[in-house]
Amino acid sequence: MKAATYRGPGDVRIEEHPTPEVEEPTDAVIRITHTAICGSDLWFYRGQEDYEEGSPVGHEPMGIVEEIGDDVSHVEPGDRVFAGFAISCGECEFCRKGLHTACKTGGFWDGPGVGGAQAEKLRVPHANGTLVRVPDRYADDEDALEALLPLTDVMGTGHHAAVCADVEAGDTAVVIGDGAVGLCAVLASKRLGAERIIAVGHHEDRLELAEELGATETVSSRGEEAIEEIQEITYGGANHVLECVGAESSLETATQVVRPGGNIGYVGVPHVESPDFVEQLFFQNASFTGGPAPTRAYAEELMQDVLQGTLDPSPIFTKTVDLDGVPQGYEAMDEREAVKVMVKLDA
Repeated sequence: MKAATYRGPGDVRIEEHPTPEVEEPTDAVIRITHTAICGSDLWFYRGQEDYEEGSPVGHEPMGIVEEIGDDVSHVEPGDRVFAGFAISCGECEFCRKGLHTACKTGGFWDGPGVGGAQAEKLRVPHANGTLVRVPDRYADDEDALEALLPLTDVMGTGHHAAVCADVEAGDTAVVIGDGAVGLCAVLASKRLGAERIIAVGHHEDRLELAEELGATETVSSRGEEAIEEIQEITYGGANHVLECVGAESSLETATQVVRPGGNIGYVGVPHVESPDFVEQLFFQNASFTGGPAPTRAYAEELMQDVLQGTLDPSPIFTKTVDLDGVPQGYEAMDEREAVKVMVKLDA
């Protein structure tokens, strides 16, 4: 089969890989129909994160079940399914707590021994705990499928940021980051009833999209100027700050604009040289909660809203490619020509 493959910084190629098969009784094999390129994929693409050369890439799978192991009972061949970016058993201590990304026997799609989702097919370990079945009524509804695809990662991650920041009805939320996760965090904050949603970023077109998705105000300035502007319009800072980038500058901004006693929900993978921002949190008595989003824990809740028409994160996809176009999709995201790229295979 064909799969997108990492060959070094700035070099993702479509190559032939062995077709996956059921290896364990708890496995399933799915034929990928939709997947995506994630902003977090750019860390290894830009050489800022170690990644094994020759490894398949991608962690946002949606497709049709082709084969199941003897112990798989939650899905059947022919079912339309999707999965979060983490593999999870659904039964261990952490899965029962809703922390599926800490599953004792789980892992991640583009980890050792597991194929990437930017491919024609994918073996799914722990299929009972990992796969989410799309109701038959919507299994061939392209609009619904494209709105559900962000639940594999960025919509669940944006929601996790809002939950960790303790966003509730009537609140003011500051969302730092105008990528796909930040835009989904705007949607999540709106969904949870925030009265004011301040989107912070550097790209006017993305901030315009943030407003379309529910942001009431935007801030496009940088550094100290941005911090001063946020503090001014929030009268000294916000109780609910959603950090959706992971860069040192965005983490520092978050700690500068959170109100004493407030909450920062952080979901951007931290890439920092200095942990000095933690000292600011200490003196603010502010909470700093987050991590890799347990998207599986949120899947049914968010899917219900998508299917009833009250949640639609699909506008974050500003470019669509086929599998052969994945290298061009990486280039578009790297050059900020696309917010997020959807990959559609023959359905």
